[in-house]
Amino acid sequence: MRRLLVLAAMPLMPLSALAQNDRLEKEFLRPPASVQTSVYWYWISGDISHEGVIRDLEAMKKVGINRAFIGNIYDGEYKAGRNVPLMSEEWWSILHTALKKATELDIEIGIFNSPGWSQSGGPWNKPEQSMRYLTASEIRVEGPRRLDTLLPRPPGSIHDVRLIAYPAGAADAVLLDPSNARISLEPAVLNEMNEGSSLNVVSVFDKNRELGMRLPRDTTVTITLEAAQPFTARSITVYPLHTTIHADFEVQALKNGSYQTISKFNINWYNLSTNVGFQPFAPVVISFEETTASFFRIVATNHHNKGGIAELELSAAPRVENYAQKTFAKMFQEPLPQWDYYMWRRQPEPSDPSLVIQPGSVIDITRHLGEDGHLSWQIPAGKWVILRTGMAPTGVTNSPAAPEATGPEIDKLNKEHVAWHFDAFIGQILKRIPAADRKTFRVVVQDSYETGGQNFTDHFLSSFRQKFGYDPLPYLPAYFGQVVGSQLQSDRFLWDVRRHIADLVAYEYVGGFRELSHQHGLRTWLENYGHWGFPAEFLQYGGQSDEVAGEFWAAGDLGNIEN
Repeated sequence: MRRLLVLAAMPLMPLSALAQNDRLEKEFLRPPASVQTSVYWYWISGDISHEGVIRDLEAMKKVGINRAFIGNIYDGEYKAGRNVPLMSEEWWSILHTALKKATELDIEIGIFNSPGWSQSGGPWNKPEQSMRYLTASEIRVEGPRRLDTLLPRPPGSIHDVRLIAYPAGAADAVLLDPSNARISLEPAVLNEMNEGSSLNVVSVFDKNRELGMRLPRDTTVTITLEAAQPFTARSITVYPLHTTIHADFEVQALKNGSYQTISKFNINWYNLSTNVGFQPFAPVVISFEETTASFFRIVATNHHNKGGIAELELSAAPRVENYAQKTFAKMFQEPLPQWDYYMWRRQPEPSDPSLVIQPGSVIDITRHLGEDGHLSWQIPAGKWVILRTGMAPTGVTNSPAAPEATGPEIDKLNKEHVAWHFDAFIGQILKRIPAADRKTFRVVVQDSYETGGQNFTDHFLSSFRQKFGYDPLPYLPAYFGQVVGSQLQSDRFLWDVRRHIADLVAYEYVGGFRELSHQHGLRTWLENYGHWGFPAEFLQYGGQSDEVAGEFWAAGDLGNIEN
């Protein structure tokens, strides 16, 4: 049998492909100037010198690095050979040397817009220019009569926003507590376990939102409330002790001879950093279908060595569920929130409209408030709540930065404050170092966002009204869990608040930095993501920068959030 032998000839590689490979090999060994081989150039804990920055730059040039981003980073554990304080005369002199040498070597320089890598803060920023949130204090009055009184300042407030008054709801302050119920605790042995805390379950109904009852680990604790008269409950608020807590809760009502569950929820506040919320011990609010009963139980199982309850409020009034999370007072505890974390269920609406605040009934009485906090006002007939709102700093600072270089994070919602911060650091570099010696300083760097949320700023009310076409003032009580109009209206308002904040972070903060940088012939470079409490949208946020970048981690829990 004849066998047919077929030979398949391999095509020869074209000369053009060989030339391309040769070019790639040469350019890999000696990258052309058009290829930006970049490094973070951390000046750690002030351990810098004239000789050191020169040798660093010469070494970069030798191996083809032609772009370096200077970050003034502080590591408390690093035992520096030298410690040159930021913005001291020696520091300025060394920075001048570095920029001049980089110009000679044609190495492009970027400088972090503030000390540390996150994110835009420093000691030059004043509290009234920092990231802030809406806070409030309230009093309850009854009219008609003339009121002359000194109002309590809102907690942490540095200046007033608006003073408003609204009619008290029919069940606004109606709670099931020792005044109208008998309260018992099981197991009784729990009292012996509460070292250093109250031994009486009544301590969680005493209006003290800081001290209360610790919960033993892995023990189911049941608090029973026997109402003197049938009670209609619509919400529960849990104020945790000022420590970490991880516990399951269940609210039950005695119906038809047996306890039935009307709500189940979990509290897991284990990250108490202000970077994940400016109220580390924020209350947890849960709403449920209105339930009338004579016996209620709150069942708690603690899963942590610490944790407990400072205050419980089983209320006849509806409340905005999870309002602390909806206003950024308490945010996701880890770097990467799941896609549905900031999505909330629709709330049950109360059957009686008198249980909620009607927007048209809210009165702005700011003009009656003196600078010293004294209020002189003619109270209309009926029971009223007077809410004094103010702005308080979140307390977040830039990090990791040396003590002398640490200060408030600048307001992320206001271009005017962003400009102040820019001028105080980058602007000083432009003023102090001659243009001829900083020709290759071209980039302003903004690293990852790790500074948490804020929910208010100067002119927030007016910019909100202009954007959304309605007055936000009547809805301000929703910031504090009060239902205004309806549960749906309140949630929609708080959605608009978060939408406005995300837009301002993108356009006022990142966009503001870009505009300021362009005015001085600089570009912006931004890590297009944030963790530990990011109040905006990655794509919109990054879209306002000239360049964007990201990072990923092969180990630990940071992962690849920006991807």
